[in-house]
Amino acid sequence: MEAIESLFSTLNVVDFASYVAGPAATTILSDFGATVVKVEPPGTGDPYRHFYKAPPNPVSDYNYPWQLTNRNKQSLVLDLKSPDAKDVLVRLVKWADVVVVNFPPSVKEKLGLTYEALAEVNERLVYADITGYGAKGPEANRPGFDVTAYWARSGLMDVTRDGNSPPTVPIPGIGDHATACTLYSAIVTGLYRREKTGKGSHVSTSLIAQGAWASAMWIEGGLGGARFYGTQSRKAPQNALLNPYRTSDDRWLLLILLQDKDWFALAKAMQLPSLLADPRFIDGRSRADYATDLVNILDVEFARHPLAYWKAVFDEYRVVYGVVQVADEVVNDPQMYANDIFVPLAEPGNGATHTVSSPLQIAGVTKVPPRRAPELGEHSCAVLRTLGYDEAEIARLISGQVVA
Repeated sequence: MEAIESLFSTLNVVDFASYVAGPAATTILSDFGATVVKVEPPGTGDPYRHFYKAPPNPVSDYNYPWQLTNRNKQSLVLDLKSPDAKDVLVRLVKWADVVVVNFPPSVKEKLGLTYEALAEVNERLVYADITGYGAKGPEANRPGFDVTAYWARSGLMDVTRDGNSPPTVPIPGIGDHATACTLYSAIVTGLYRREKTGKGSHVSTSLIAQGAWASAMWIEGGLGGARFYGTQSRKAPQNALLNPYRTSDDRWLLLILLQDKDWFALAKAMQLPSLLADPRFIDGRSRADYATDLVNILDVEFARHPLAYWKAVFDEYRVVYGVVQVADEVVNDPQMYANDIFVPLAEPGNGATHTVSSPLQIAGVTKVPPRRAPELGEHSCAVLRTLGYDEAEIARLISGQVVA
């Protein structure tokens, strides 16, 4: 097994970002051994520390979102608005291989955290920048969250609902975690370029760009003048074979049958040979034209048996389906544990024993066991010592409320 030291153990990262997308990218770096210093403002720190208390997040005394997104990191509390923070900032940038920011352009300018300013300090720096709506255009300074810039703006929110029902707010972080993987890939590409040229670079992405990429199959059609079907309804879909169905025990499963052979397998599995002879369903085009009729037939049949029956039958006939799992099933899913998607915490606590691993695996390389996320300012003094400050200088910075 390749030792983790051969990967990112010598990589130094400074994370100035808040909330999820930027910090989650540095979490992936930390999973592979990078040293990550998270810089937080004095007082409350990163506002994400308190997000777990907001409904409709699952109720817990355990700050699970913070643990997920900031494991393995060191917390340095630094008042970037203070003139005396400039020297600390310069030393951090000289020490760093990677800096991650998520401030709007105007704030970066005000704080002296633009790429141009930091590249003067360290020409080998990979500066990773994430925004809500991109760095250009009239909305460059607009605050963006994944539910607004990724989920709503991209059209995803409009199409992931049934019929004319109101749009539904998704699980927080869906767009953030996808964007974090993109930012991570941009950082690694920047590091590879540095190996080739010796120079750092400015890499970036945005929540709106990631939302467009997630929706790109249909957006690409729209860009080419395609005609959209309009709002999908489960009872009257455009495709009855790409549709959810309710079982007798009030569970749901999703069919996804893309080929004619799948249609034949479904008819056999459900013991409905009459479907194969019905002229309404003779081919894909006809099944689309009579999708509502087909849904009505399948609804009756699915309601005859519980989920366990349909899983066994469909597995036997190799019908492609997915179970709409509930929360208890997800956290106990053996497939998640078998593939190291859920991994043990190095420091279990508050009843938590496992965490969700980042979704990248490299054969022959082990990830760092996920350690506890830091308390606010827990490592301020240790980080300052790493940057070369002596105890008197550290005491002065603390007394001057530059560092906490």
